[in-house]
Amino acid sequence: MPTYKLTYFNSRWFAEPARILFQLAGVPFEDFRFTRGNGTWEKLKDKTPFGQVPVLTVDGFDIPQSSAIIRYLANKFGYAGKTPEEQAWADAICDQVKDFIDSFKQIVIAKRDGKTAEEIEKIHTEIFLPAKDSYFKIINGILEKSKSGFLVGDSLTFADIVVVENFTTLDKNHYCNASEQPRLTALREKVYAIPAIKHWVETRPDTVL
Repeated sequence: MPTYKLTYFNSRWFAEPARILFQLAGVPFEDFRFTRGNGTWEKLKDKTPFGQVPVLTVDGFDIPQSSAIIRYLANKFGYAGKTPEEQAWADAICDQVKDFIDSFKQIVIAKRDGKTAEEIEKIHTEIFLPAKDSYFKIINGILEKSKSGFLVGDSLTFADIVVVENFTTLDKNHYCNASEQPRLTALREKVYAIPAIKHWVETRPDTVL
């Protein structure tokens, strides 16, 4: 069996879907986490392929970019979709999530960089809220048509995991009200009820992002 090492900050955000896929597959991996600001990232940055994390190392071979990592693991472990068409839809949904996350990242970065409350509010109102409304409309529309309760086909795919983890991040940071998103809440409950995921969610480090 290959050896796996996932390198990322001590955060869920872009690495969490990969961690969950490992739990689903029952495949051991090294979950290497580090804290921003303690010097570890500065030492690691130039050693990563693109100067960023997460990075998945498979038998010494580095795979950068969260989307590439998630798709690689989903294909390897059987959660990419049952047909080429389902795989394409799972890819499309995850790309849509990433487009939306770009708007949320602007708020996170602005806060981290010490921007004024007025500057942060401007980003929130003019960039984040319109993007959030558009994103929720798209995802809710897909769930409304779903007969299985999953986003793609009749079983779990990596798209469900990515969407649910994004929803959890928004919820934990008070950027959405879960009670106002019944379809997304139902999807999260469905995904988090899967035994391997349930155990992981109950025992993983509790982080804001």
